[in-house]
Amino acid sequence: MTKEVPEVVAAVDLGSNSFHMIVCRLKDGKLHTLDRLKEMVRLASGLDKKNHLDLATQRRALDCLERFGQRIQNFPPGSVSIVGTNTLRTATNAQQFIAKAERALGHPIHIISGIEEARLIYQGVAHSLSSSANKRFVMDIGGGSTEYIIGTNDTPLTKESLNMGCVSVSNLFFKDGKLSAKAFRQATLFAEQKLEPHKKKFSCNNWDEAIGASGSLRSIQGVLESTGWSHNAITRDGLEKLANHLTQCPHISILNLPDLDSERLPIFPGGLAIIYATFKTLGIEHMTISDGALREGLIHDLLGRIYNQDIRSETVQLLSERFHTDKAHSARIKETLYFMLQQLDSFSPEDQIEDTLNYLNWAADLYEIGHDIAHSQYHKHGAYIVENADLAGFSRHDQFILSLLIKFHRRKISLKNFNKLQDPWKATAPRMTILLRLAVLLHRSREDKPLTEFKISFTKNKIRLQFQENCLNQSPLTFADLQKEAEHLKEAGFKLEFE
Repeated sequence: MTKEVPEVVAAVDLGSNSFHMIVCRLKDGKLHTLDRLKEMVRLASGLDKKNHLDLATQRRALDCLERFGQRIQNFPPGSVSIVGTNTLRTATNAQQFIAKAERALGHPIHIISGIEEARLIYQGVAHSLSSSANKRFVMDIGGGSTEYIIGTNDTPLTKESLNMGCVSVSNLFFKDGKLSAKAFRQATLFAEQKLEPHKKKFSCNNWDEAIGASGSLRSIQGVLESTGWSHNAITRDGLEKLANHLTQCPHISILNLPDLDSERLPIFPGGLAIIYATFKTLGIEHMTISDGALREGLIHDLLGRIYNQDIRSETVQLLSERFHTDKAHSARIKETLYFMLQQLDSFSPEDQIEDTLNYLNWAADLYEIGHDIAHSQYHKHGAYIVENADLAGFSRHDQFILSLLIKFHRRKISLKNFNKLQDPWKATAPRMTILLRLAVLLHRSREDKPLTEFKISFTKNKIRLQFQENCLNQSPLTFADLQKEAEHLKEAGFKLEFE
């Protein structure tokens, strides 16, 4: 189950304002940037009052992704990481768009939480800067959300994602490009209200250096430098001058700001209001800008997975420790799962074998975490935790797969729940669940001794177990458990045979 290390990798960030792609060559474990692509799509502007993404915006986005797709169409599975952020988290018709977007790109898209977005942003910044600061405060203004992180070296310690961005704030307070002192005050107050509950933990007293990581902040710095209001950074004094200039103009068309891209002009006021409110609320005086951001964080996360340093495995171990699981018992179940998979060569598509084993191992580590809440219905409690917690490295879809394995590792199994999964997991995950169920069943005694070897076959909806002669006669409880399991699986459309 070893995988071939790709020579070239790519990351795509489907942001609420811009789509970004970075392509890197991987040599001796180090990254060398080959290509960068960026297009301003303004996905967030396509959301109506019911959070429905309109067709015109979808078409604009898909045209961009078809161009991106041409660049990565021949990349092997596992060498491209693509994530969707705030707008795709919010849009009620996101899944329909994602299906079309995946066809355009030729690779799967994962929707990540705001907290996971914050973690990846920090990783991108940390790997692009050499700073001696003990603690860094990192801020990223996106089209629909703004992330705040405090971290040390490459470790994020405090993370938050607030539902405000340069596109959404501009659309809300500066409609049709109209500007006024009143509108800017309202936009600033809006941002201050969003940030107020987090003021204490992100206050300037809690970190040594402030770093910005987004196109909005980069453009603000560019304007401040070209006007002479700041030098090599964003300063509070410079922001005061820029805000004063903006509020004296009735429309964005007459802002006349040097070095400001015309494409960014319509969303510039919203980004300025957010950074102005952030400086004011947190007591920031000076902020430098990093070249690293979400896509660089994605690349380094992908690198970890390629070299078997998957942050998801670390997250699972931390969660299992938090909920006091029986690690020795989990290890026995994982050993049995691996034993079964070795006999099932065609169980998963070739490019999915490693992921299949990863999910099963994670489920074996976590399937009993619900016991810390209540013994009754513990499988449902555990599934809820896994589906809804902020799990570093996991996309929403990752967590949903894992939650289904945990929820249906015992008692009745409902296939309709698996229909919500993306292909090919829709077909594979129910079969994985059955393997987990069997492994848990065979270790019901929790005895620390080797399991008697057996043979397993899994063809379509039929599972066959063959034990050594007289094995089941000597294990009446296991025999009874298998009979009950056969009834559960029959209700789900599977046939379990054993002898």
